[in-house]
Amino acid sequence: MPIAQLISPTDLDRKKDQPGLVILDCRFALEDPDYGQRSYAEGHIAGAAFADLERDLSGPVVKGVTGRHPLPTPPALNERLQAWGIHPDSDIVLYDDGPGAFAARAWWLLAWLGKRDGVFILDGGLKAWHAAGLPLSLDASSLSRGTFNGTPDHALLLDAEHLQKRLALPTLTLLDARGLPRFRGEVEPIDPVAGHIPGAQCAAFTDNLGADGRFLPAEQLKQRFAEKLAGRSPTELVAYCGSGVTACHNLFALCLAGYPLGTLYAGSWSEWITDPTRAIATGD
Repeated sequence: MPIAQLISPTDLDRKKDQPGLVILDCRFALEDPDYGQRSYAEGHIAGAAFADLERDLSGPVVKGVTGRHPLPTPPALNERLQAWGIHPDSDIVLYDDGPGAFAARAWWLLAWLGKRDGVFILDGGLKAWHAAGLPLSLDASSLSRGTFNGTPDHALLLDAEHLQKRLALPTLTLLDARGLPRFRGEVEPIDPVAGHIPGAQCAAFTDNLGADGRFLPAEQLKQRFAEKLAGRSPTELVAYCGSGVTACHNLFALCLAGYPLGTLYAGSWSEWITDPTRAIATGD
C-alpha cells in the first residue's frame, strides 16, 4: 500500500461511520493560533477529533535554540495518538481547511513513528468537503483509547549540524517549501532574518496543488520534482521550510509521485537562523 494516499470527500462520507476509523481535524492559522480549536467547535466532520499544531503536533519552543515548531517527543506524540483512539491497524484520515499543510505535518509524524499504511489526507480539505455539499457536526469524538506506540525512524530526520556538512555535496537536493518572495529574502513576515539556506531550491508547497486546491495528478508531481532533482538520487533529498510544517507537504507530494520518503530538516529556517555562524543566501 502506498505511504501517501488521498481520499475524496464523497469517499470519506461513505467511510466515516466505519468502526475504528480515526479522523483528525488539523486546522490551524499561524496568525491566529486559536483559530483551529474555535473552528472545530463551530463544526467539523462527524467523528473527528481535533489535533492542534502547536499543542499536539509540536514540542515546546526553546527560544534561540529550536525553530518555531519543533517536533514533539515520541512519548508525548504517542500519548496524543493513543488519546485519539489510534491503534497500529487503524485507518486514519487527516484534514485541514484545504491546502493540506497541517494535515501533511500529522501524516509525516505518523510516518516518523512507523505508521505508514492506512493514513489518508482529505484531498482539498474542508473546502472540498463544503463544495461537495456535505454536512458538519458539533458532536465530540467518542473513540476509546488506542494502543499505538510507535518508534521514531531517525533516518527521516537531519539536524542543522549534519545538513551544514552536506551543503557542499553535489548529490544533495535541498528543497525550500516557502513561497518565492520569502525564499529570495524579499519579504519575511514571520522570522527575524530573511533568505534561504545556501544551495536550496524554491519548491513552494502550493505548487503541488491545482487551481481547485487539490493535489496535482501523480505524473505532474513526478515531473515537477524530477526537474528539481535534475538526475540526482531522491534518497539524498532534504526538505525544509519556515518551521518544519509545509516541508511535509512536499514530502507527501513526492511520495504521491512515486518517490521514496525523503528527509526532513525539522528545525528549518527558523532554527537555522538561531546560529549567526550559519550561512544564509538571498535571491535565486
